[in-house]
Amino acid sequence: MTEISGPGALRAGATAVVTEAYAFACMRCGYGWEQAYETEHHVDADGHTFVLYVADGRIVPSPLSRPTCRSCDGHVVRILRPGRVASARDAAHRERRVPAAGPVEAPWAPKGAAPLP
Repeated sequence: MTEISGPGALRAGATAVVTEAYAFACMRCGYGWEQAYETEHHVDADGHTFVLYVADGRIVPSPLSRPTCRSCDGHVVRILRPGRVASARDAAHRERRVPAAGPVEAPWAPKGAAPLP
């Protein structure tokens, strides 16, 4: 569900920075959005590795642990691969061509007559 676009610029203390993008859809209100994250990999003083997620220049919680809807603050959020929200919006705004409905023609046969082929 992530799209790894390659290493980004290393920040202070980070051993690696990877950009990941996700699309989100709220199952409560239907709101959809997309967000890119810089995933910074760090090593603490004891040698343990940890990851920081940075979005729009701020450290944020992992998008994979209990995402919150930006519209209704709901937590029933589906995580999708990037581009899914944009493609759904594009499809919703495209003109749909539906043929005009007309009368339904059905052959008439008297009661008891053999069905028409």
